[in-house]
Amino acid sequence: MTSGTTTAAAAGTWRLGDLTVNRMGFGAMRLTQDGAALSNDRTPHDRNRAITVLRSAVDLGVNHIDTAAFYFSPMRSANELINRALGPYPDDLVITTKVGPGRGPSGDWLNWARPEDLRGQVEENLRQLGRDHLDVVNLRMNGPASIAERFGALAELRKEGLIRHLGLSNVGADQIAEALPIAPVVCVQNRYAIAARSADSEEVLRICGEQGIAFVPFYAIAGDGRESGAAAATENDAVSAVAKAHDASPAQVRLAWTLRRGPHVLAIPGTGNPDHLAENVAAAALRLTEDESRLLTELGQDAGQVA
Repeated sequence: MTSGTTTAAAAGTWRLGDLTVNRMGFGAMRLTQDGAALSNDRTPHDRNRAITVLRSAVDLGVNHIDTAAFYFSPMRSANELINRALGPYPDDLVITTKVGPGRGPSGDWLNWARPEDLRGQVEENLRQLGRDHLDVVNLRMNGPASIAERFGALAELRKEGLIRHLGLSNVGADQIAEALPIAPVVCVQNRYAIAARSADSEEVLRICGEQGIAFVPFYAIAGDGRESGAAAATENDAVSAVAKAHDASPAQVRLAWTLRRGPHVLAIPGTGNPDHLAENVAAAALRLTEDESRLLTELGQDAGQVA
């Protein structure tokens, strides 16, 4: 399929609390450098091209951008690129960021944030983005530890007005259940792709649908390529066949399958390439048949990913 004039609105909408977003969004992780994201030895993206990608995304109807203060390369910061490209921000633009991980100035990973560290991470996101509050902040976890103290610390910042809505990232069902009595959860962001998902992730997908929580997969295109992107992922013959039937790319098929997993599922594909951006957004209009969707869903089961 060609991009044509398709906009992100073709995917439909979902509400993050009181904020309405198009289900096709944009992820900023790959915006700062060529090669693998979050590495220290890659060439930074051209600044003007990155700014063009962000402005083009908004022009194409994207009103949900996912970012983080730890998305940076030696010469580029995703948050500061977003600020430069889009500030003053459109009224309908929702910027979601995440806290928990941290990186030093040279890019080295720091110890996971303690509850008392989260205010500083939130304030750093505010500074970089040029905001007086953050629309959505996801608490990213590193394993099945208790979420209560960290999520409680963010809930206090929400009461202060520094955060509008809260979400979770890289969590299981028990952690969602632990968070809900503390504060509302508007989204859960977990790794999830055609052949890169688990029985636990399917349970989280189901729980989010039942609770009215947005489920936001990351690596939906990259799959097992992870930070290295789609170019490093293993392509599947079935995905390629479905793509050929629709005159689409495999990446578009993966995004269409993602959106089909439920009306509460949002897509946040990321790229620093303007052509890839238009292609990703065009996937908002790609409609798979029931048989195609079933075939692609079964790929994860055949790979032993889903119990």
